[in-house]
Amino acid sequence: MAIMHATEKNFKELVSDELVLVDFFATWCGPCKMLGPVLEELENDRSDVKIVKVDIDESRSLAREYGVMSVPTLFLFKNGSIVSQKSGYMPKEMLTNWINEER
Repeated sequence: MAIMHATEKNFKELVSDELVLVDFFATWCGPCKMLGPVLEELENDRSDVKIVKVDIDESRSLAREYGVMSVPTLFLFKNGSIVSQKSGYMPKEMLTNWINEER
């Protein structure tokens, strides 16, 4: 499954699946750029997690609604509800461990 890009219109639908990792990012953010390839690797390795990206500059109201104060900010959703949140860059191993903890 490809990484999805969310907007205010499709966000709720995209996070309603069993396990969804949401990356609130900005195109100008260095750590966000570093996280991009890690998320692509993760997406290739795991079919049990949907990955959704939200550009905070294009979807300001979503960033406000979820209290995003810095980027990248990552949320794990289970069936539409937030189960965990982390901020900052994470290498693949840390990201995988975090997802497995919440599984």
